[in-house]
Amino acid sequence: MRALLVIAMLAFAGAAQAQDAAGTADHPAVTRFPGSVIIWQDEQAYEPYAIATGPVTGYRQIDDWRETQGRTSRTYYELTGDFTHGEVHANYLMALRAEGFEILAEGLLSQSSQANEIGSRKWLDVYFRRNTLPPNGIRLMQGSSTSGGSGFVAGVKARAGGDIYIAVATTQYAQDTVAILIDVIEVAELEGGRVAIDADAIGEGIDEEGRVVLDGLFFDHDAATLTAESDAALEQIAAFLNARPDMRFHVVGHTDATGTLSYNQTLSGRRAEAVIHALVSRYGIDGSRLEGHGVGPLSPVFSNRTEAGRAENRRVELVEWP
Repeated sequence: MRALLVIAMLAFAGAAQAQDAAGTADHPAVTRFPGSVIIWQDEQAYEPYAIATGPVTGYRQIDDWRETQGRTSRTYYELTGDFTHGEVHANYLMALRAEGFEILAEGLLSQSSQANEIGSRKWLDVYFRRNTLPPNGIRLMQGSSTSGGSGFVAGVKARAGGDIYIAVATTQYAQDTVAILIDVIEVAELEGGRVAIDADAIGEGIDEEGRVVLDGLFFDHDAATLTAESDAALEQIAAFLNARPDMRFHVVGHTDATGTLSYNQTLSGRRAEAVIHALVSRYGIDGSRLEGHGVGPLSPVFSNRTEAGRAENRRVELVEWP
């Protein structure tokens, strides 16, 4: 097998091929396999998309799906020459892993197959009944006298502006032709701000990671005063605490990196204490169960070089206190 060329992800692609369909270009998040040509492309500002994460379980049935929605870009390529769908699949799998994507689904079959496994043609048929392909111009699910196997890989990566999903389906349409479809879904918050998490979501975060970001808490600029928009989140936090009366928690404030370290540590601590005060005074939570801390910018979740990253770093977390 020839040496694999790892395709750089999350970087702008090179110049478009002369044969590309008019008005099309690689998505900025993922380059094409060298030599492949864009045949069709579609972009939607906000669309639902479902990623299957398990095998076929019945007639046109897959039980396990990851539901998402956001800005969706779908690009179909064809690659001609001495290449195989396995090479293409392996390159994208390696690139996704190298860029820190969590692999949600992956499978490769060397021959055309009706098997139930992820990546089989039977599996892809069910997959693309949920994420419909256009009726003409795409040979991903077609075959020829020399058609071969198929493959699929999908991953997700957290970004400051919202998660990004990349799904790559490949089939050996003919001995000298590989069909490639790359779907990119960029999840972004709808206008109107974050939706406050509910008590169940808080519990799931604590049970899985021992910590959870308390989305839906808002403060006056450069102050520790909770705004009225925080009421829905506070109500859900109190509901969770009442449902777990024997547990104690650290309430930890975080800031972005704007300003001095000492100032931000003080501000984040005051914000943590403001949350505790609201829970105790307004919802009757036992204050001995909660301890406030401020760590300022010392534990970012994203880079502070962008406004989107700074916004994510300004947060309050609930951390289990054994």
